[in-house]
Amino acid sequence: MARTKIATLNLRIDPGIKEAVREAADLEHRSVANMVEILIRRYCDEAGIVIPEQGELLPG
Repeated sequence: MARTKIATLNLRIDPGIKEAVREAADLEHRSVANMVEILIRRYCDEAGIVIPEQGELLPG
C-alpha cells in the first residue's frame, strides 16, 4: 500500500488516554501516530466501516 500523501489530524485527548496509547505503542514497537492509526483501522474493521484507499478520495 504505497502512500503519496499523509493527512494531519490534531486532537485533544485526556492525558491518561494519551499515556495508555503511548504504552500500547511501546509494547508493539510503533510510533504513537501509527498506533492511533492501527486502533482506528481495527475499530473500523470491527464496525464494518470501509476505509477508502487514497486514490478513491476526492481532492479537497
